[in-house]
Amino acid sequence: MELYLDSVDFKEIEEAFQLGILAGVTTTPTFMHRHGIKDIDGAIVKLSKMVPVLQIEALGDTAADMVKEAYRQLDLGLDKTKTVFKMPVSMEALKACKIMRDDNLLVNIHLVYSLQQAYMAMLAGATYVCPLVGRLQDEGHDALGLVEQCIETVEYYGFDTKIMFSSVRHAEHVKNALNLGVHTITVPWGVMKKLTDNNFTKVGTQQFVEHTRLMTVKVGEVINKINPVVQIDHTVLDAIVKMSESGAGAVSIVDGSQKLVGIFTDGDLRRLLQSNGKDAMQKKLSDFELKIPVHVTPDTLLYDAVELIKKYKIDNLVVLENDKPIGMLDVQDLV
Repeated sequence: MELYLDSVDFKEIEEAFQLGILAGVTTTPTFMHRHGIKDIDGAIVKLSKMVPVLQIEALGDTAADMVKEAYRQLDLGLDKTKTVFKMPVSMEALKACKIMRDDNLLVNIHLVYSLQQAYMAMLAGATYVCPLVGRLQDEGHDALGLVEQCIETVEYYGFDTKIMFSSVRHAEHVKNALNLGVHTITVPWGVMKKLTDNNFTKVGTQQFVEHTRLMTVKVGEVINKINPVVQIDHTVLDAIVKMSESGAGAVSIVDGSQKLVGIFTDGDLRRLLQSNGKDAMQKKLSDFELKIPVHVTPDTLLYDAVELIKKYKIDNLVVLENDKPIGMLDVQDLV
């Protein structure tokens, strides 16, 4: 199924065609008006140089007018093998279509709302027949049924015509087109950008990124520069002040040579207050039975650090270098 971009916005056209997979662009006078384009010919020439195939209107009251307009636009420097001339279905448009197709010009008969209209366009040799699905559905009609009938007609009678699914309103329309076996679809950029969206994919990707990070990133690459440290002869109040200043949930306790001898956490504080009340504030850290806490080095993989946090059910890991604390890895750093 060919994928066209339905737009005249130069910025989004440039962005969309970086994908390298689009067949071309379809435009309408409505798009031109909406974007305030006054030099239509200039816009058409610019677009023709940006995209593989450009579909533009060749409007007129009579077949002769439509043919004349098509050739006028070709004289702007357009390539007849890369330009499709769009005309709303009518008897005059069918005449113009036959004339232009006999001269090997490409034609899209659009604004098709019935199988009869599509059939007449196929007989005239239209390169594309374009039912407007969204507009039909807005009026309560079975637009998908019409598209299916058009495809069956092409296949049954062997017409050399592609059915183009247009007036796309949402990603489900693209799915509908694929299920029906449509030859071509033209999609607004806002809808096209959502075609790769899926929450399961998003969650899975996040998991892959997280697991890759755990297996390749080292602790030294993620620890912040906050290194809350207190001396062993300091008080509990000193430890609380240091925790508050750093915003950490724990402080490392060191001896006179700055080597790690223990850790004081917010959990320790809560338990101490419950058992000793406010008198605990003046207790020295050396009054407690201190143990070397679970720790890692800067070269430890995040994966191993996480396993230690899980194993010991702790919230903080002290990071040591030459037995001296250089930082703290908080469980929140891993979220």
